[in-house]
Amino acid sequence: MDNAENTGLFPHAKANIETRGESVFAARNAIDGCYANSSHGNWPYQSWGINQDPNAELTLDFGRAVRIDRLVFTIRADFPHDSWWDHVTVTFDNGVELLFDLEKTAERQCFDIAPVTVRWLKFHRLHKVEDDPSPFPALTQIEVCGTEA
Repeated sequence: MDNAENTGLFPHAKANIETRGESVFAARNAIDGCYANSSHGNWPYQSWGINQDPNAELTLDFGRAVRIDRLVFTIRADFPHDSWWDHVTVTFDNGVELLFDLEKTAERQCFDIAPVTVRWLKFHRLHKVEDDPSPFPALTQIEVCGTEA
């Protein structure tokens, strides 16, 4: 149910860039629960597309304090069309930054973290793997696991 004009429905995903402004590449796709990642474009293969922008950022706002202890990333895996990020940073509203090393895989990539209480997080500093000629990394899903604070 999330959308760009959302001001009161949570969680809410927003990004500083979305590929060509197309809904199939909108930030909200990264939290819609759809994990189909072997293609791109039409449903069910929507994702957050960064329009080849190395400064792309996705902010996930929970609208309240939550206690997080696990993050899960599912990258789009339409290889060889897609590339991937070998590492990404997540910054929490309390200033804590965590670096995650990702792999070229269609599988969910799970990371347990020390519990942190936050209202939002930012997925950014997306480092595209250097030895892949494709300029198209994308995020299919981001999962944030935890409890109400």
